[in-house]
Amino acid sequence: MAFSGSLLMAASVASASYHDAPALTQLAKEGKLPSVDKRLPEKPEVIKTDSIGRYGGSLRSALRGNGDGNAILRLLSPQGLVRWNKDFSGVVPNIAESWTLSADAKEYTFTLRKGMRWSDGEAFNADDVLFAVNDILGNKQFFSTPPGRYTTDGKLVEVEKLDDYKVKFKFTQPYRTFIEELATPLGQHPVLYPKHYCQKFHPKYNPKIDEEVKAARQTDWAALMRVKCSDIELASRWGNPERPTLDPWVISEPYSGNSTRVILTRNPYFWQVDTAGNQLPYIDRLQLAVISEIETIVLAAVNGQLDLQIRHISNIQNRPILAENATKGGYKLMLLPDINATAIAVFINQSTKNAKLRELFRNKDFRIALSQAMDRKEINDIVFLGKGEPWQIGPAPGNKFYNEKLAKQYTQYDLKAANALLDKIGLTTRDADGFRQYKSGGRISMGVIVSLATTYQIDMLELLRKQYAKLGIELVIQASERTLYYDRANNNDFDLSVDSLAGGFDPTQNPRGFIAVHPQESRQSLLWVRWYESGGKSGEEPPASMKKRLQLYDEWKNAKTDKEADALFKQILSIAADEVEVLGTVKPPEQTGIRNAKLMNVYDKMIWGWTFPSPGPTLLQQYYFTK
Repeated sequence: MAFSGSLLMAASVASASYHDAPALTQLAKEGKLPSVDKRLPEKPEVIKTDSIGRYGGSLRSALRGNGDGNAILRLLSPQGLVRWNKDFSGVVPNIAESWTLSADAKEYTFTLRKGMRWSDGEAFNADDVLFAVNDILGNKQFFSTPPGRYTTDGKLVEVEKLDDYKVKFKFTQPYRTFIEELATPLGQHPVLYPKHYCQKFHPKYNPKIDEEVKAARQTDWAALMRVKCSDIELASRWGNPERPTLDPWVISEPYSGNSTRVILTRNPYFWQVDTAGNQLPYIDRLQLAVISEIETIVLAAVNGQLDLQIRHISNIQNRPILAENATKGGYKLMLLPDINATAIAVFINQSTKNAKLRELFRNKDFRIALSQAMDRKEINDIVFLGKGEPWQIGPAPGNKFYNEKLAKQYTQYDLKAANALLDKIGLTTRDADGFRQYKSGGRISMGVIVSLATTYQIDMLELLRKQYAKLGIELVIQASERTLYYDRANNNDFDLSVDSLAGGFDPTQNPRGFIAVHPQESRQSLLWVRWYESGGKSGEEPPASMKKRLQLYDEWKNAKTDKEADALFKQILSIAADEVEVLGTVKPPEQTGIRNAKLMNVYDKMIWGWTFPSPGPTLLQQYYFTK
């Protein structure tokens, strides 16, 4: 497979003169910057916009507190070798000018854009890719286990430099889906680390690294590297203005623990132009307010103080007030199809530290009873304004992987049947408050972790707490800030966890609810994930059902044809349906967003998801403000 994407467009403007923002033109005249034609690669990517934009302005959006770095990632879009089409229909070249795939699906050859530069003006080339893969991904002090998307048979991809602008990725097994993995937010590693800057914090290149570590008061070079060069999802990625980047805007006011705002200004070396030869981005800067409370973000949107906001206001409960104030606030309402399989998933942690509860969680009848005792109609009516429908975790109808059992089983509220299952298990003794007790004594009480930021999830849990009380099971809601929420999950300090769950449109891209493969999000057991990622050296050995799915998943990744791969993935879904490990609530309604009525070139039909990290893939660099 070969792909050259928008290069056909590039030829039509290659001979034309390029143009840049007035401020950059002036800097070039003053000799403080090279001229625009010298800042662009030989073949910049040409973006076909709905309309030719105008330069200027600040785009205002909001972050929630100091742990919301992925909100910035979503706005900039992950600038990887490739990216998704704006309609999520396929993958196109991005930083790579093109790619080819070998007949055995084991080797990808990427051609980089000759003359591309980092935001500080230094050349970007194949050496940066080799540094990122070999010296960062392949270093066990930085990554104890390389991210799975870059491995086959547990072995890290081998990268060969063919010339300064051509690299070959070689896997031990066929890997048809690698190109899609690179298009996701977590596939940016090969082009995330500028060698000329980050090598200063690496022992292979800096013999005085110990002195630097000590001066920076860090524990080791890997910790220092994370502060200076970071990783994809670390907030520190947006905290170091010195770190060069390939993004359309670069940090000028950093994101830190006490920030009240974050400012990003245009990258003078950004590598895309429009069809008229205008260097992107059009907008001068992103101005991101750091706001601690969701309600305050909603109020800022209502008052017309934000130009683009989806994250944190997308809850359907905010839609009426946002719609009511659209004209006064000078914005337009956006309704975005939700990529998720279920609006809120309940992960039942089969590796909880509570031994007695762990035994129950590993009993399928207990899990079924928890599903049958969930009144999804009440949840839909109250939390989702009646706009959803009872749903488990299966892909959406119309998707080629739709599995009716995985989507709809045990979604009917049936408290009588649920009680009968628990009685059958032998949980018949109740305490003075009506709660069931373990056979060995003691109240059956489940703690559920949830982020304070997701108020609608807390609303759902308040309903679920009352519903489960009717079953005789106590549910204790453990709401916390996002950082603590993730710490609890990563440390396996939880019984249940709730979160949105992808897989409605993208089940193969984000299968964390079906298979224990995501190191943070497969909370049916993160210990199973660690077992899988370490080849059985750490974590906890999963039961036969999960081991079978993990085997099928490896086979799926190595399949040579779509037909073979699809058959394997359908087997995975079928087994997942039999196990009832993760409970869904309702099929998600459309997400809500707002955009300034004067903000142009916005793709209003964009979907909302994480594997497609909206709104980034719709290319904010070609948004602009009309007069």
